[in-house]
Amino acid sequence: MKRIVFLLTLSLILAGASFAGVLDTPHLESGLQIRIDNRYWDVLPQIVPADQESTVSFVPLFDHVKLIDNAVYELTYTPMEFEPIQGGPKAGTKTVITPEDGRISITMLFEEEQEHDFILNRTLDGKTNQVGRFRIYSLKSDLYGMRPYKGDFHQHSNRSDGVESPAYVAGACRRVGLDWTALSDHHFRGGSIEARDFFADLPIDLRLYPGEECHSPGNPVHILSFGANEGITEQWKDDLREVYDQEVAEIQEGLSDVPEGMDKFHYAACIWVSKKIAEFNGLSMLCHPYWVTGNRYNVDERLLNHIFATRIFDAYELISGFSWDSLNNLDVNGIQVARYVEECAKGNRMPVCGIADTHGHERSDQFGRYYTLVIAPTTDLSDIIEGIRDYRSVAVETPKGELARAYGPFRIVKFAKYLLREVLPQHDELCFEEGRLMIQCASGDESALPRLAQLQGQIARFYDKVYSPVN
Repeated sequence: MKRIVFLLTLSLILAGASFAGVLDTPHLESGLQIRIDNRYWDVLPQIVPADQESTVSFVPLFDHVKLIDNAVYELTYTPMEFEPIQGGPKAGTKTVITPEDGRISITMLFEEEQEHDFILNRTLDGKTNQVGRFRIYSLKSDLYGMRPYKGDFHQHSNRSDGVESPAYVAGACRRVGLDWTALSDHHFRGGSIEARDFFADLPIDLRLYPGEECHSPGNPVHILSFGANEGITEQWKDDLREVYDQEVAEIQEGLSDVPEGMDKFHYAACIWVSKKIAEFNGLSMLCHPYWVTGNRYNVDERLLNHIFATRIFDAYELISGFSWDSLNNLDVNGIQVARYVEECAKGNRMPVCGIADTHGHERSDQFGRYYTLVIAPTTDLSDIIEGIRDYRSVAVETPKGELARAYGPFRIVKFAKYLLREVLPQHDELCFEEGRLMIQCASGDESALPRLAQLQGQIARFYDKVYSPVN
């Protein structure tokens, strides 16, 4: 009897979930899911300028949601955060709308930067049903002219301790929805250059940049170099090792007012690496500070405290790509997030990134589910780096392919949560085929090139549809 009750209860739960649209669409490789209403309808646009009047249309895409001539359609509007004070509609405002040209449209003032909720009901033959629920986001002008771009610049190929070749990794990155990326093999910038050069003349939209995970001699702290125009490891190899030793010794000798018990050499070496990355126009990122190796955290806490206090890096790897089993054993990401919150509470604000640190892209349960989302004008390297430094990035994790979470500045997190639910699932689905064809090219099959050329520019066209023209 208990088993029967359990199965009946489970079937009701699943039926309710399916009715709500939870189980009706498959999870993408990124772990995101396209909401049913966004699958069946076009919302044109989804993102509008704040404090301006815009026209928004809800367009049914299929016969099973087509608008019926003799039905009555009513929109219920609710602003998610701010009640209007400039004349916009108040929460709960209901508007009866007559469809025109096969769509439902409304023109209104979208006040403040926030999410806006619309419920579309249809009354037919005396029965009223909800036929769609749609979300719009209004953005202030400083962000409205930019776009959201996904990237990951901490991952490995078989040029260090990864599995796949650099060109294969690049295709896999596009397949999971990344717009920009960099390989960061240990002690080696060449893998990222190899991936970039392989696709340099091919019709793709994924932007490939230089990267390298730096382990300077005698230093336990891993610092990632992103976008630098020279390799960092080369700066202490062979004849240059003496120069490295001398320069680090000079930095160490000049240190004062350091915590008791902290290893000065380790700190001086970190300064040297960060300065070299800056010298070569790159972005430096403190990698996985609470990674456990040798039965302890990799970096001594006294050293970490001083690194955070003096902010000798450009960005902090807030979310690292630990496997689900690893996180269940020790939630390193939870610790890294807690450290970020603590530093912010002390007034020590810092740019953040999320990365997968993948060492085998086809066997990883974290690849594509840990990444950086940056709001930037373009995917040019300078724009991406400036977006991170200017606190327009968040670290995203979707462990086990389920709940997507974003961490970072509150304003960007709110917007990111909207994007992860309403916009980025469709973005990721569009990227999949391009990535698959890139992998096909990496195998030497040139028959994929015509199809790649047809897909080029599709994300730009998608975002043109998502964002409203300024009226």
